[in-house]
Order: sequence, then C-alpha cells, then structure tokens
Amino acid sequence: MESLSSLLDGFGTALTPLNLLWAAVGVLLGTAIGVLPGIGPAMAVALLLPVTYGLDPIGAFIMFAGIYYGGMFGGSTTSILLNTPGESAAVVTAIEGNPMAKSGRGSQALAAAAVGHFAGGMIGTILLVALAPTVASLAVDIGAPDYFAIMVLAFIAVTSVLGSSRIRGFAALLIGLTLGLVGLDQMTGQQRLTFGSLQLSDGIDVVIVAVGLFAIGEALWVAARLRHTSGESIPVGRPWLDRSDLRRTWKPWLRGPAIGFPFGAIPAGGAEIPTFLSYVTEKRLSKHKNEFGKGAIEGVAGPESASSASAAGTLVSLLTLGLPTTAVAAVMLAAFQQYGIQPGPLLFEREPDLVWGLIASLFVGMVLLLVLNLPMAPVWAKLLRIPRPYLYAGILFFAAVGAYAVGGEAIDMVILLIIGLIGLMMRRFGLPVLPAIIGVILGPAAEQQLRRALQISDGSVTGLVDTPFAVTVYVVIALLLAWPWLRRLAGRGRPAGPGSTGGPAGPSVPGGSGESDGHGESGGEKEESKV
Repeated sequence: MESLSSLLDGFGTALTPLNLLWAAVGVLLGTAIGVLPGIGPAMAVALLLPVTYGLDPIGAFIMFAGIYYGGMFGGSTTSILLNTPGESAAVVTAIEGNPMAKSGRGSQALAAAAVGHFAGGMIGTILLVALAPTVASLAVDIGAPDYFAIMVLAFIAVTSVLGSSRIRGFAALLIGLTLGLVGLDQMTGQQRLTFGSLQLSDGIDVVIVAVGLFAIGEALWVAARLRHTSGESIPVGRPWLDRSDLRRTWKPWLRGPAIGFPFGAIPAGGAEIPTFLSYVTEKRLSKHKNEFGKGAIEGVAGPESASSASAAGTLVSLLTLGLPTTAVAAVMLAAFQQYGIQPGPLLFEREPDLVWGLIASLFVGMVLLLVLNLPMAPVWAKLLRIPRPYLYAGILFFAAVGAYAVGGEAIDMVILLIIGLIGLMMRRFGLPVLPAIIGVILGPAAEQQLRRALQISDGSVTGLVDTPFAVTVYVVIALLLAWPWLRRLAGRGRPAGPGSTGGPAGPSVPGGSGESDGHGESGGEKEESKV
C-alpha cells in the first residue's frame, strides 16, 4: 500500500502540464533518433544530456524516460523496415520483422512491435513498483558462476536456433568473441589484438560493431545484388492487426515480460538475452513453425514485449543498487551524478518525488508512445518505397555519423568499414550475424565472470557449478544441445506415415525450415541471389 500511495504521488508530479510536455518531447525525439540506423537510445540520451542542463532533475529524467522508450521503438522500426537495428536489443526483431516488411506486412510488424512495447512496458513497470525491493535483494545474491552460466545459455541459445547449421552459428559466435577480445585485458592490463594501435586499446565499441555488421554489411550486400533485382516497390500493407494476427500475438505479448523483467532486474541483465530467449520460446511454442525465418509475427511480438519489460527491469538495479546494467542506464547514472544524486538503497527515502515521478512517467510515456506511433505505422512503412540506391546511401551516411559520434576518432570509420566488409562476407557465405553481435556484447563480460569464478574457487572448475542456480542453467543448456538428437531418436521409433519424407528437412529450403540466416533473408531469397 505504501508503494501504491507513493506511485499516486508520482502521478501527481508526472501529470503536470510541463512534465507531460517533457515526456512527449522525449518520446518524439527518442523515436526520431532511434529510427536513424546506428543511433540508439543510449546515444540519444547521451547527445541530449547537455540539452537538459537548464531543467530541474524531475523534468530531465521524465524526458530521459521518454527518450529511452522512444529510442527502443525507433530501433525496432529500422530493424523491421531496413534490417538495420538502431540498438543491440532490437537485433532479434529483424529476423522476422524484415521478412514481414518484404512481403508487404511491414505495417502489421510495426503495430505488433508498438503494442508489444506497450504491453511489456506496462507489465514491467507494474512489476517494478510491486517487486523492486524483493528482486533487488535476490539480485545481490547472484554470483560470478551464475552470471557466467546465464551468458553461456545466451551463447548456446542464439547459435542453436538461427541459421541452417549449428557449425555456422558457432563460427559466427567465434567471430564476435574475437572482436570482443580487442583491447586491454581487464584483469592484467595487457593489450590483445590491438596491433600496436593505441586507439584500439579501449576495444571496439559495440555500437560500431552492430552498425558495421548490420547497417554497412546490409547496404553492401544489397548494393552487390542491386543489378540482379527488379527494384519494384514493396507494398506497404494494411495498417492494423486483424483477428488472426491478434490471436497469434496476445500470448507472446504476455509471455515477454515474464522473460524480460527478471533479466533486466539482475545486475548482469539487459535486453539482449531476454529478447533472444523470447524468440526461442515463441519458436518452440508456435503452431506456425514453418513461418519462422519467413515472417512469423510471434517472432516480433514476443521479443519486443520482452525488450520493453527488460527496460523497466533495468531501473530496479539502477535505482535500488546504483548498478547500471545497460548503456542507457549508465548514461542515466551519469545524469544522476550530474545533479548530485547517487542512486542506491537510500534514494527512495532521500528523493521520493524524483523516483516516483520517474516511475509514473514511464506509464505516461508508454501511453504517449502507443498513441503517437501506432497510427504512424503506415507512414514509417512507406520508407520501403524509397528507391533503394537513395535509401541505402542514407543508411550509410547515418550509420557513419552514428559510428563517428561514439568516440569522435577517424579510426572508428576505418574499423566500421572493415567490420562492414566482414558482415558482407558473412552474408555471402551464409553465416548468421546475430551470434557475432551477442559474442561482442557478452564475450568480455563472460570472460570476466569466468575468471572471477575461477579465482574464487582457487582455479577449480567445480567453482563454476557450486550454486543451484548455475546447475539449473547448465541443465537447461544440456537439454538445448541434446534436444535435436533426442527428437531424432524419438522420430526413428515412430512408424513412417504415408506422407513421410524420411527426414526433417523441408522440400524447398536447405537447412530444414527456411529459417533466416540472421540478417533477415529467407532461404528462397538466397537461392534467388545465386541465379
């Protein structure tokens, strides 16, 4: 009851005309900047941080919250329409959203994403109000072995469900892990894969890697095949979800927060892992498995809901522990410190107006996001009608601007081009892009947690499995790895039916299911490109 009364006081703060204006401005700016390839919510908040110097702290953080959710929705928009995510949490959306857009269902994909953001954010924020103290106390007890087990689960999950070959998935993961090694060893301070360059000693920023592999790689891939395509405009499609779409999306919308919020709340959280796991879950539970990789709407609705709920969960660690679990949370922590405020267990006592006003503004911002962006889905979908030479030239320009804005170094442009060429070759040889991205994002953190766990156990490998949580996660990993063989053994024991083909592979797409290769192209399109 105390949390509820505090939340009502927060609504009194957030619903003042001036704070409503800042929330609307944040949502619009976040969406507009998030739509630009390579410029996600973290960069948007960082770039707009000086703009808020003249605002009071409450108004500034209400605006930040709008930018956060608006930027996440903008990132999913470019994932769906252009196959170029604006941020790492939106990369999963491209797997199903981009094939939907190419088949003329871009508006439905955007609508499913918008409603998913609203549902996941609402449920996640309600859980933030109700469970923040409990989740924070549980998160404190999670140690290095548990963190490492979660990250291994993310590695195995993403390489097991994408592409037509697990070997290609693990090869892509290895590329990402290698890129993640560039820079200084966090434990010893030794340089790794820097080739004597001081600029590389800080490592390669994940934004540059994501923009290079997705935006630059996709633009070069399209340019290489442009003369082989007709260049016909793609139909935009109907702007709303019909009954069949709603029947397929309402369960993923509700399942997403159950996956996204806990991962966002733990100190090793973020939106990347739960979006991957949500995609895996929806693929396992869907009755339309043959559509995955070709434009299954569940693959958009579930991950987007999980991503939005995870965004609410990250505020648990930020506000109660002072631990930023995402790039946006890190920027917001810097903003707190700029105003002389230190997030932590005492923040709710010392700054109740700020905290509960910020939480209440999350509800307001999500309503504004839905009201402003759902009717604009057909407008955003018309981006597909721009002639592709102009469209991808614009993508290259904004991607380069976004990468240069990360560090302001000329070498970042060279690195961006090199990684873009790697992305082009990955597409050429059918390697999924997503495992490489997750390897870059989680690889350094996984290495650090592994070494910490081994130090705690004095070098004993048993230290990695000395907690019930870690053991449970490794059991799940073993089931994921063994499931194809178990299913194959079970299939051999069944009598062959009259229509059996004797194998799991489908009739038309190599690899069994016509899945995406990780950059939004179906097997049929890859066959066309070989002609």
